[in-house]
Amino acid sequence: MSSSDARPLAPAPLRERLAAVAGMGRGQRRLVLLLPQLGDFDSLEYAQALAKALPRLRAAGIVVLAIGIGDEEGRQRFCAFTGFPPDRLLVDPDPQLHRDLGLYAGLRQFGGPWPNLMLMCAGLGSPGTLMEVLRGYTGDRSAPQLLADDETIQAGPLPSLRGSFFARAGGSGFQRPFELATVRLRNMAEVLGHWRTYVPRDDYLTQRGGTFLLDADDSLLYAHRDRGILGFSATMARPLSFLDPFLG
Repeated sequence: MSSSDARPLAPAPLRERLAAVAGMGRGQRRLVLLLPQLGDFDSLEYAQALAKALPRLRAAGIVVLAIGIGDEEGRQRFCAFTGFPPDRLLVDPDPQLHRDLGLYAGLRQFGGPWPNLMLMCAGLGSPGTLMEVLRGYTGDRSAPQLLADDETIQAGPLPSLRGSFFARAGGSGFQRPFELATVRLRNMAEVLGHWRTYVPRDDYLTQRGGTFLLDADDSLLYAHRDRGILGFSATMARPLSFLDPFLG
C-alpha cells in the first residue's frame, strides 16, 4: 500500500468546492484556510503570518486559498490591511462550508452572538484562549520576533512605536513582552474602525475555522480544526510549523 493509499481523502464538501475554483483542482498540493469572519482576531493574524510565507510555499509547489465569511468590500480591505493576495481569498456570506466540514460553530446557548463571543473571549467554550492572550503580553522565547527594530507600528490609542522599543524592553531574536499584544491591538483598532466592512452580519461571530493541506491526489496531508478564539494553529508560537515537512 502506498503512503497516499493510507491517507484519507479530504472531506467531500471541500473537494467539491475546490473543483469549482480555477487553479485549485487535483494535480498539485493545496493549502486551504477556512477563516472565521474577516474581522475575527484569528483571520487577520493567520493571514498576516501566511502572507510572509507565500514565497516559500510557491517555491514548494503549494497553492494557497483562503475562504472567509464576509463580502466583497470586506475582502478588499482585509487584503489591503494584511498583505494577503486578493486573488487567493474568497468570501462567503455565511459559514455553510464551515458547517459542511464540521467546524466548531462556537458557543450558541447563552443568548445572541455577542454574549457568546464575550464568554468565549473569557475562555468559556474556547480552550487555550486565555493562555494565548497572556502569551501576547508576557512574550515567548520559543516564538520568533515579530517587529524589526526599524519597523513602526500604530496600534489604536497608543502612540506610534518602533520595533526598537521592544528590543530595549526585552531583547531581540524572540517574541518580546507586549510585542504580540501590540500587533493584536493594531488589528483590533483596524476592525473596530471599519466594523461593518469586516463583519456585515453579527450572526456568525463565534464561528471558528480550520486548515486543510491536500496532496495532488486529494488525500489529506494535514488538518486542524480550531477549538476556540486564537486557536487557528496547534502551535501558536510558530503557527505555520505544520508546513515545515512540506517545504523541502
